[in-house]
Amino acid sequence: MIEQSIILEIEKLLDNKKIIDSKLLSDSFGINCLKIVTSDSKEFIVKYYYNNNDEFNAIKSETDNLIFFNKQKFNYFPNIIKYNDKFLIMSFINNNNDQPKQTNNDFLNAIISIHSIKSEDYGFGFDTQIGGLKQINSKSKNWKEFYTVKRLYYIFDLVNKNKPMDKAINNKIDLLINKIDNFIPSNPRSSLLHGDLWEGNILFKNKKFVGLIDPGSFYGHNELEVSYLRWFNPKFIDEKFLDKYSDRIKIDKYYLEYEPIYQLYYSLLNVYLWDRSYIEDVRKLLEKIKI
Repeated sequence: MIEQSIILEIEKLLDNKKIIDSKLLSDSFGINCLKIVTSDSKEFIVKYYYNNNDEFNAIKSETDNLIFFNKQKFNYFPNIIKYNDKFLIMSFINNNNDQPKQTNNDFLNAIISIHSIKSEDYGFGFDTQIGGLKQINSKSKNWKEFYTVKRLYYIFDLVNKNKPMDKAINNKIDLLINKIDNFIPSNPRSSLLHGDLWEGNILFKNKKFVGLIDPGSFYGHNELEVSYLRWFNPKFIDEKFLDKYSDRIKIDKYYLEYEPIYQLYYSLLNVYLWDRSYIEDVRKLLEKIKI
């Protein structure tokens, strides 16, 4: 049940339009996500904090991220309707999660169009969020430093501060971090990334791609995002995806060798954000990395 005080705050932000229906879609990481219907039969998505003890404001970060994408004229992100530091009200993208069973060309085109925007730096103009967690995006000219310090070690440290993993796992990740120069490219292409491309943020209706939600963007190696898609392995990413992507933006010939190092970041994120059963995924990825 949504508190009446919350409904009244949203109505006020919508210039006193009455809300005739509301449904809670999710409540995770201190943020509620609602679908609402107003008296003029329009549907919106609303995000707001129900518990925020962090100085980092993930609602504001997502708002700024969507404003950035809207300025780029991408038509597959929600439009921002209203916002403040507590609430983000967006257009609703009609979807039914009916996914295709092979690589979808419209989705591929959307990812290529995002990755085609390049930068001379790695990072972003502000910190973004993934699962409500702050992503540090201070800019760097050095990809190895950016990925190691601001992504891999950052989440590795958070996981172990929460509850240490097995000593063997920690020792191997420590060794990998110390020898990262031997494994990932030094100064690869710096592309704009969506930042959180798991299948729940990729919307389909009747097997047609209709949109993307919940970005956590930064400029980074495009293959990091490719690795994320392949690691989650949704049914609309088939064995032809990598070749089709590489036909448009060339994949490095050694990519498959360092792919698990990129996927390790997302696996550790799941350990930290969701539950420790994902430690088994961490273990399997480490087995693929020959140090």
